[in-house]
Amino acid sequence: MATSEPTAAGGDQDPNSANVRPSSTNYDAWMQGCTRKLGMKICGFLQKNNSLGEEGRLAGSLSERQKNLFSCVNSDRDARFRRTETDFSNMFARDLLPAKNGEEATMQFLLELVDILTNYVRKTFDRSTKVLDFHHPHQLLEGMEGFNLELSDQPESLEQILVDCRDTLKYGVRTGHPRFFNQLSTGLDIIGLAGEWLTSTANTNMFTYEIAPVFVLMEQLTLKKMREIIGWPSGEGDGIFSPGGAISNMYSVMIARYKYFPEVKTKGMSAAPRLVLFTSEHSHYSIKKAGAALGFGSENVVLLSTDERGRVIPADLEAKILDVKQKGYHPLFVNATAGSTVYGAFDPINEIADICEKYNMWLHVDGAWGGGLLMSRKHRHKFSGVERANSVTWNPHKMMGVPLQCSAILVREKGILAGCNSMCAGYLFQPDKQYDVSYDTGDKAIQCGRHVDIFKFWLMWKAKGTVGFEQHIDKCLDLSQYLYDKIRNREGYEMVFEGVPQHTNVCFWYIPPSLRGMEHNSKEYREKLHKVAPNIKAMMMESGTTMVGYQPQGQKVNFFRMVISNPAALQSDIDFLIDEIERLGRDL
Repeated sequence: MATSEPTAAGGDQDPNSANVRPSSTNYDAWMQGCTRKLGMKICGFLQKNNSLGEEGRLAGSLSERQKNLFSCVNSDRDARFRRTETDFSNMFARDLLPAKNGEEATMQFLLELVDILTNYVRKTFDRSTKVLDFHHPHQLLEGMEGFNLELSDQPESLEQILVDCRDTLKYGVRTGHPRFFNQLSTGLDIIGLAGEWLTSTANTNMFTYEIAPVFVLMEQLTLKKMREIIGWPSGEGDGIFSPGGAISNMYSVMIARYKYFPEVKTKGMSAAPRLVLFTSEHSHYSIKKAGAALGFGSENVVLLSTDERGRVIPADLEAKILDVKQKGYHPLFVNATAGSTVYGAFDPINEIADICEKYNMWLHVDGAWGGGLLMSRKHRHKFSGVERANSVTWNPHKMMGVPLQCSAILVREKGILAGCNSMCAGYLFQPDKQYDVSYDTGDKAIQCGRHVDIFKFWLMWKAKGTVGFEQHIDKCLDLSQYLYDKIRNREGYEMVFEGVPQHTNVCFWYIPPSLRGMEHNSKEYREKLHKVAPNIKAMMMESGTTMVGYQPQGQKVNFFRMVISNPAALQSDIDFLIDEIERLGRDL
């Protein structure tokens, strides 16, 4: 963990900003100048680095590598790749590399594309830009100003391809906008974006060391660091990056079944008794989906009662375990949620761990949403007991702002992932390769091909340090506290549950003036209030000013669920959201 104290980050002084940015009058030119040659610099660096001998690569100092990187700007190659006016109307994909003499056309096309992307990035952080330009599905399907989604047999010109790129961004949602609060994954981290660009350029697969040597090592080292932060001794254990938290949670169920009933791998579910999973009534639906997909059956996923804050009641867990045992079934697995999707609730991990140890059950902690709080000395106490878990899901693409997708399943027992999933495919995982084949990761994954999700995360960690992630986490929690303090006693607002939220989830009803005099327990009031949040959300989307989620929960009618993970958000954006809700909802 970081040792320096994080700085306060609640107000409009953005802690992520640097003092190197020029005045606003020169900002556009500065942004374009900084980014236009980014691709050439990266290409130049990789090309030079590739040409070095093994001894030179090992001996090269950081300053020499920096010199190699930035000397590309003045090289002869750079002169050939300066932006020139190019007519793309009669050029096609066949004219680009690897076509003969396609180098110049390729560079001009990519430079044009970089302009599209950097302009989009610049406008995303401009609060006067809309969060979205909303159109209904039928409008986009019918075609908008020449934007045609239909596929054709004949190729389009590169000019049209560039137009398609612009339109795709134009009609999408700017999830990096400072006023986008709709999902748990928000924001646009520039270092992460650079990492994603490089990842796509490398275009490799994570299943073997031989085709992804650097990425495989990055993944192993990063997963070890994450296990250390969880609190497992020396970071020992196992793990892998998966295609999202739902799959990470599915891994945990598969591993638990293999741990206690390994014969299921070869003989199927008939080799085991009737197995039962336990999870909170507020937990992510992926646990129930895993039960259905893996042959347990959704009826064998028992939902646990929660208190008014959405936290599992341990006594209810033990009572339901005893009930299952009395029926002759086998209680296998308990999922403790660390940051529930709606309330942001943290289940009491230590108390649940006591019960799991008592009944010899697997304890999984779903920290997909809350995992980032482990980086904060101020807030990691909410994970008290996590080191007792057998497995943990942690999604850096949520609270930590890493670009989608980036989700890890972390396991305390070393080697169990491979034991559970390996099939020893000889055409991929040959044991007689010239390197240590224990670095091949494909056989412990349920997939074969696996996307490189690690580099952007690793690069962000390098750029920010652990302390940078800590500052981001603390800032987001401070902003949620700011929102809570502003509305909890404000006229026209009612909190969904009492007390300070545990995470950045702030759940509330906005009550328009027309409903404030009504009896709150009446059927008419509930029916009208149920429509308020959807109506305000629809108007937000039509105007494009902001986005925030809503949903019902149990017997509670629709309410707003405000979540903050966006590194660009400031107190002024929270103020704007409150004003916008009141502006749009006052006449409902």
